[in-house]
Amino acid sequence: MNQRSTETEPTPGKEPSAHESSFKSGFVAVVGRPNAGKSTLINALVGEKVSIVTPTPQTTRNRILGIANHSSAQIILMDTPGIHKPLSRLNERMMSFVREALEERDLALLIADASEPFGKGDEYALELLKEYAPKTILVLNKIDLIRKARLLPLMDRYSKLYGFEEIIPVSALKGDGLDELTKAVVALLPEGPQYFPPDVYTDQPERFLAGEIIREKVIRQTRQEMPYVTAVLIDDFEESETMTSIRATIVVEKESQKPIVIGAGGERVKQIGTEARQELERLFPPKVFLDLHVKVEPHWRDNRGVVAALDYRDQM
Repeated sequence: MNQRSTETEPTPGKEPSAHESSFKSGFVAVVGRPNAGKSTLINALVGEKVSIVTPTPQTTRNRILGIANHSSAQIILMDTPGIHKPLSRLNERMMSFVREALEERDLALLIADASEPFGKGDEYALELLKEYAPKTILVLNKIDLIRKARLLPLMDRYSKLYGFEEIIPVSALKGDGLDELTKAVVALLPEGPQYFPPDVYTDQPERFLAGEIIREKVIRQTRQEMPYVTAVLIDDFEESETMTSIRATIVVEKESQKPIVIGAGGERVKQIGTEARQELERLFPPKVFLDLHVKVEPHWRDNRGVVAALDYRDQM
């Protein structure tokens, strides 16, 4: 089974040996507006699901590492929350992850939704890039949704606003342009060591991955009614040779939201549990026992303890 995470910390100071002197490696900050397709792109480049994907903006709340391993390179992709102006403690923490990623990167990828008009949010993202001035590739995503005639004017506009190393159109969903993007990223990375073993594709602990998968199902089931106000806390996580037992709490902000998650006769939370368990069993075979509860935590997005509990780095 492929490893999902590693107990071994990356070794940024490690010197490459003679045989790996031509090996390329580095940390790549993947940034952009909400719903630009950052998580979909990272999952496609890694070849594994390391970040949840929903039609709802602001799905990613942490800085998540996905590791794309190649014979001559290791690309460590830092998925980040969508760039936005923070309005709560949770939003402030989310934007701190974006800034940390830009501070620590060897290269940045700015992901822009080519199917959406250029707007204030794009200007804000560019201003943030200018603040940190990283080497950056512009990735124009979702080109499968537009006519080719729209691409050149968009590329021209962006090229006048920032000194991008490359501008590469892709469809992360369809896989178009990903080989070209990978080659461009590797070309811009420095020579360096293999920070993670080749069978590791994320640094996230298993309990965090479990919580994210459950949260994805909650969002998909409830996004019309309450897209932004849920969190999932893993209360208990136990593994054995025959079963992984997970007890989790779905957190909402108001009493009126609790029945939305539970559904009539408990049908919605049952469906959430079924979909989550089926996906979790692909990560933790052969069997998963999943016990879900729903809890009201008023104003949890401004609750320091709850927000801190959602940071996977505090779970390691």
